[in-house]
Amino acid sequence: MLVKQASLKNKLKEVFGYSQFRGNQEAIIENIMAGKNTFVIMPTGAGKSLCYQLPALAMEGTAIVISPLIALMKNQVDQLNAFGVNAQFLNSTLSKAEMNKVKKETVSGEVKLLYVAPESLTKEDTLDFLKQATISFVAIDEAHCISEWGHDFRPEYRKIRGIIDNIGNLPIIALTATATPKVQLDIQKNLQMDDASVFKSSFNRTNLYYEVRPKHNTKKQLIQYIKKHKGKSGIIYCLSRKKVEEIAELLQVNDIKALPYHAGLDSHVRMANQDAFLNEDVDVIVATIAFGMGIDKPDVRFVIHYDTPKSIEGYYQETGRGGRDGLEGNCLMFYSYDDIVKLEKFSKDKPVTERDNSKLLLQEMSAYADSAVCRRRQLLHYFGEQYDKDCGFCDNCVHPKEKFEAEQELTYALKAVVQTNQRFAIDHLVHVLIGLKDQYVESYGHDQLEVFGVGKEKEPQFWNSILRQALLFDYLEKDIENFGTLKITQKGEKFIQSPHAIKFAKDHNFDEEVQQEEEKEETQAAAGHDAVLFDMLKALRKKLAKEMNLPPYVLFQDPSIKEMATTYPTTKEDLAHIAGVGMGKVQKFGKPFLELISKYVEENDIVTAADVVVKTTVNKSKLKIYVIQQIDKKMDLEEIASSKGLTMPELIEEIEHICYSGTKLNLDYYINGVLDEDRQQEVIDYFMHATTDNMAEAIKELGTDDYTEDDLRLMRIKFLSKYAN
Repeated sequence: MLVKQASLKNKLKEVFGYSQFRGNQEAIIENIMAGKNTFVIMPTGAGKSLCYQLPALAMEGTAIVISPLIALMKNQVDQLNAFGVNAQFLNSTLSKAEMNKVKKETVSGEVKLLYVAPESLTKEDTLDFLKQATISFVAIDEAHCISEWGHDFRPEYRKIRGIIDNIGNLPIIALTATATPKVQLDIQKNLQMDDASVFKSSFNRTNLYYEVRPKHNTKKQLIQYIKKHKGKSGIIYCLSRKKVEEIAELLQVNDIKALPYHAGLDSHVRMANQDAFLNEDVDVIVATIAFGMGIDKPDVRFVIHYDTPKSIEGYYQETGRGGRDGLEGNCLMFYSYDDIVKLEKFSKDKPVTERDNSKLLLQEMSAYADSAVCRRRQLLHYFGEQYDKDCGFCDNCVHPKEKFEAEQELTYALKAVVQTNQRFAIDHLVHVLIGLKDQYVESYGHDQLEVFGVGKEKEPQFWNSILRQALLFDYLEKDIENFGTLKITQKGEKFIQSPHAIKFAKDHNFDEEVQQEEEKEETQAAAGHDAVLFDMLKALRKKLAKEMNLPPYVLFQDPSIKEMATTYPTTKEDLAHIAGVGMGKVQKFGKPFLELISKYVEENDIVTAADVVVKTTVNKSKLKIYVIQQIDKKMDLEEIASSKGLTMPELIEEIEHICYSGTKLNLDYYINGVLDEDRQQEVIDYFMHATTDNMAEAIKELGTDDYTEDDLRLMRIKFLSKYAN
């Protein structure tokens, strides 16, 4: 039943709270309500869900929504229920009684939207009950799952058309956020929707900033990045569950509110973590790609790919979860070719076609990461949209790479396409250009071509880049019918006939960039600490030690002072992480040192420890705990050493570490048995007036006739426990 335009807008305001439709929404809704098949290609965050939710409310009966993920179904059903709409889902999480209730309400017409997994539709009892219900139309969400050329192929999705025909002659709306021209064609063909009205919105998300960085000190970069966006919502995508857990824990110990999300968690934990993110109880969710499909959180300010994604489609869809409100959205990807190699290995057991498709998708991903061309131009081109300028709002535009004159190279590349009869993909064309006689080049006789070997002086990656930039600038195009194959355009033909000067960008060389970064770090490390601050801290230590009538090293030893002058700790927690400090010493001596460092940092505009020191997950040594417990029980040190298979010097070294990190230990019960009171006092007096607690100096001064090295080390522990801790 059709409704007037005015009542559609009333429904939009009354149920969803919006005054106006966005983009193509109104035309799409009117098309589906007119009973026509509809194909919607709309980027993430542009309002796809409304395109089927609103007509479902305005039409008689129940709309079936085919959806691939349980989390997606739950999120959308929860939202619709909150709007007062009777929406339900049918999936494996429901009990038999709950399923029967949903079916009964659907048949009676109470349910306006019924979310179903494609697997559920294949069950006979599901089909039987749907035939009894009044179905208004079928919405196929995430329709790219239909295509074996896409990034998220699901074989059960290819059976959907036959299942719909079993239920009745129903209008279909297929929706996707990520479809290349090839995938679009495949979806329409499989759903027999060649006659469908196609609504394609621009893929350009103008508020998103795209950036790719090499994987180098990634954890440190990650912490720095998130702390710069403190208090903002963000999603971090990892490829494995193990990595998700590891990164979530890393963030937590670095005082970032973060939770993990992956399919291996108990469903109630997974849902609780998702809700905590949506309700802003945590700032960051660390997830596998399962997270975010259909999640309507408008204020995600950053999306980070810790691992390289499997495809540009997946990357685009996941980055699209940032900045849905049109405000700030930062998209950072950490890239390593090692990730591409790992992902290729994951595909080795797939059927040949899937494996080959997966490889091509990975090649596209790798080329995107390496390319120095405007990121936005690359993404839009991939999805078949022309963008004839640089965006000025991505890493490649903000920090442009060097360009080179490419007239001759482009001419060779275009001729290679023409001379091989426009029937081959990039890899084969590169082999021809560099003169590689593999079995395919020889079998096609391409080693006899004029262009064979003209580019042998250059690396394969160079020619790969030339061919891809030729695609981006419309000298070549992809053959939609033959996946991966390149064809020449009119513009390309004109260039061959009349070449002219043209500049192409040099690709990133991330290996080289990482090497430069490592060299820079080595130079910094060689330069060491901040000498000015080091001297200031030593002067402060000397002044305070004099006031306290203690040797300066009792407060903090030189290595600790040096580390302070390297990492600039400005909080008690940061200072406690300095080697040889610990919270005990921080409480006793830390305040004036923190005040000095904070003032110095502010005056000199310096990056502090909070930005550069990444705390690792705490691994409390069982041995340390055991040693402390046994000393508290006054257990003989030889027995402690023997019980743990340690020599006496090794045990004393362990006790020293405990002492230096600020823990007070009482070893009198043992020391009193090996040194009399006079000799103990002599050693205490020595350490009180010495300029250093260096053991070699102590042995030299006190001699080995009256004291062993172990005696002196134990006395140093006693001295520091009393005065430093």
